[in-house]
Amino acid sequence: MNHLFLLMAGGQQGANGQAQGGSGWTMLIFFVAIILVFWLFMIRPQQKKQKKIQEAREALRKGDEVITIGGIHGKIVDVREKTFVIAVEDNTHIEIEKAAVAIDENSVK
Repeated sequence: MNHLFLLMAGGQQGANGQAQGGSGWTMLIFFVAIILVFWLFMIRPQQKKQKKIQEAREALRKGDEVITIGGIHGKIVDVREKTFVIAVEDNTHIEIEKAAVAIDENSVK
């Protein structure tokens, strides 16, 4: 197990069995690089995508046709601060959260 740790740290053992200089910095740089790559390729793109989906939901106005994440089709009749009121039939209106409106992720880029 110690050998694996030393290989990952990039250090070499001296005559007294201790790692020679720089292995701590090498390991620190390695972990910072891993975190940076993880952030660049996974977290940042997801944050940008979520922001665009939120902007698309905020752009919905009265009269727009929507589909909820539950599969309900309707037309927006009122826009409130955190909700929409949608007409699903002639005189049937329901109030839904803005987050419940399905946004096609392929159209949001």
